[in-house]
Amino acid sequence: MLKKLILPLFLFIYKILPAQLTYQNLYVDYDSAVTYKNLKVIPIRPKGFGGLGMPTPDVVSLSQAIASGTAIVTERGSAATENVHWLRINNNGPKPIYISSGEIILGGRQDRMVAKDTVLPPSPKDQYISVMCVEEGRWSDKEKKFAYNNYADPALRKVLGQTNNQVLVWKEVFAQLERSKTKAPSLAYLARRNDKKYTPEQDAYLRYFREKLSRSDSSIIGFVCMSGDKVIGTDIYAGNNLFYGELLPLLHGYIEEAISFGSTPTVGNEKIKEYLDPILANESSQEAYLKKNGKVYKYKEKVVHITGYAQ
Repeated sequence: MLKKLILPLFLFIYKILPAQLTYQNLYVDYDSAVTYKNLKVIPIRPKGFGGLGMPTPDVVSLSQAIASGTAIVTERGSAATENVHWLRINNNGPKPIYISSGEIILGGRQDRMVAKDTVLPPSPKDQYISVMCVEEGRWSDKEKKFAYNNYADPALRKVLGQTNNQVLVWKEVFAQLERSKTKAPSLAYLARRNDKKYTPEQDAYLRYFREKLSRSDSSIIGFVCMSGDKVIGTDIYAGNNLFYGELLPLLHGYIEEAISFGSTPTVGNEKIKEYLDPILANESSQEAYLKKNGKVYKYKEKVVHITGYAQ
């Protein structure tokens, strides 16, 4: 009975108060850290309300929309080069779709990575998103079927966010392929992710973290990740419904970096707090800090998603 009374009250309070993804409303649950091989993940939770998660503005993730068939992705037009940096998305569902920079869509005339955050409302009209190429050696007249392929690793997301430069994105992709000794005739970023030697280990990571973070909990709205002696990034959402829609796609990117370039986590809590403090201290310092070291995305004047890049 008490929970039935608390939830409507919580939803009402959320509607009249601005959402703040800061220490004022969040706590970092160091005691619930989850570690598997090269990756350590610490959950971030909302304070108060009996552990209930915070509701996000009524949006669905891109991965959910594509999986349900309500989002249809196609090329913007012909094979002319002016169409390289755009994709068409038709949102045929009942809810707006949240699309995040760093998400990868493979296929078409070449694989692409979403260039900036946006929300696409339901509409019978064509809508377009800006993208970067992550497969330099292919731009074909014939389109392959598009498919969703999760988030890029934190290092590539950082280059995208800090530069928004196609040449530097290609440079980072090439450097990663070289470092991991991955053969990729079309210089495709996804070549490493789709390597049969890599896939079993990736799947083992995913199974472990899915069990620990998704099936046994419901109040997490974000996390901070470590590998080796550094923090490799943080992602925090305005509510647990959107976080759990993004959880597995995000993990793909963090796992990829941990497997390919990481090592056993050795970062202490003091260093993690030092990393998070400028992000979570207060809204003004958060926005100023993340202009160079991450991103803040707002929808209808409320913060939906914040990302902190690697140290």
